[in-house]
Amino acid sequence: MSWADIYPWSPPEPGEPVVRRLYDQVRGAILSGALKPGGRLPSSRDFSTRLGVARASVVAAYDLLLAEGYAEGRAGSGTYVSADLSGMLDVKPQTPAPSARPPRIPARARVMDELTFPTPQAEPRLFTTGRTLLDARALDAWSASTRRALRTLGPVHFGYSDAAGEAPLRAAIADYLRAARGVICTPDQVIVTSGAQHAVDIAVRLLLHRGDSVWMEDPGYPATLHALTVAGVAIHHVPVDRSGLVVARGVAVAPEARVAFVTPSHQYPLGVTLSMARRLELLAWAREAGAWIVEDDYASEFRYAGPPLASLQGLDGGERVIYVGTLNKALFPGLRMGYAVVPKALATAFANARQVIDRQPPTLTQAIVLDFMREGQFAAHIRRRRLTDKGQRDALASALTDQLSHLLEVDVPDQGMHLIAYLKDGRSDLEVEAAAAEAGLYVRAISRLYRQVAPRQGLMLGFSGFPARLMAGGVARLAKVLG
Repeated sequence: MSWADIYPWSPPEPGEPVVRRLYDQVRGAILSGALKPGGRLPSSRDFSTRLGVARASVVAAYDLLLAEGYAEGRAGSGTYVSADLSGMLDVKPQTPAPSARPPRIPARARVMDELTFPTPQAEPRLFTTGRTLLDARALDAWSASTRRALRTLGPVHFGYSDAAGEAPLRAAIADYLRAARGVICTPDQVIVTSGAQHAVDIAVRLLLHRGDSVWMEDPGYPATLHALTVAGVAIHHVPVDRSGLVVARGVAVAPEARVAFVTPSHQYPLGVTLSMARRLELLAWAREAGAWIVEDDYASEFRYAGPPLASLQGLDGGERVIYVGTLNKALFPGLRMGYAVVPKALATAFANARQVIDRQPPTLTQAIVLDFMREGQFAAHIRRRRLTDKGQRDALASALTDQLSHLLEVDVPDQGMHLIAYLKDGRSDLEVEAAAAEAGLYVRAISRLYRQVAPRQGLMLGFSGFPARLMAGGVARLAKVLG
């Protein structure tokens, strides 16, 4: 008889995972020394009978112990405690010596720890920004593309693929951008990313060293600011007026900046468009300074008055502008797909950086998007979305004007997915934001997005993710908040 035969084994409690309970008991007895090396364990049949559990559960627990080296099997004899437990029995929490030093937390980790992000909402509140809607036709078409992609799973899905994205999808994106935005590119310049922010982050990693000078719009997009802050670069906050980035101010404060980060088509958050004169001025500075421009065209699809302005990348010819876009706003944020169009001199480095960070974009998602585009559904969806979003924008603007013109100055944008309503009475937009949250509304205070420019008090209200019929009622609730 072995010690294991008289050990006080206890059956699992009701609802307790049986295999884990058996494994933990045997392992604990071994580590405590109650079961000695080389000792025989009960047979799976006897053990299961004794504890009133299925024999398969005992076999599974023994398999775990065998795999981890706590037990060993002997042909025709049974299962035994491993004869060699060196390195296992002495595993105990170590008390640090008085002279021991804790690992140093790097400065970059401390910066990361200090960043703040909006809390994801299980149920979206009215006026939340960045949301999208798919109508019934788009949903049906997306479902059909998904079914086709699943029916035709090819070898590419069962191994690793091109980190820059699948060639057919990159070609489709290049065709779309040439037609829709005047981007000058070939498919090998297109890098598929998880979204615009992913592309911006790669650009920061590749183009900048700690201490380098950059231009950043003021106010500007917080996610870009986060990426630059973590990189440890010298950020020069360049003001924005009704014509967009004040290029002359950037030249005055940091003429030798390495990169300018801009949102020229729909400035975030103010919604203004960079004028043609300023676009040419910005490109002239970049040529003179030997600098790069990162053009974040995050809302390029949604222009409601006239044709889209030419992309900076197209004006430049593709030599010094990294053009960044996203399908997450054109389709839906859960898609997690965007792209960067990079100068040919950077294409290999950009693709390699993307591989180092995340290996490759998901091939199945790429196949679905490609089918959706090839079937003409993407272009049709964008046309319908423009009309829908314009109706939502107009409904929101009309309700704000009708109900709150005495308190708010509404800036109706020609493009994008949100509008800005400036407070007239001098109250704090942060206080309004908090009060609106209590009323179940999401209005974002823009004052926190300013850095060196004197902040204006205003509210950012998203209209793209909610039906037009909800706008008047939502504004009525906001009117109660504003009193």
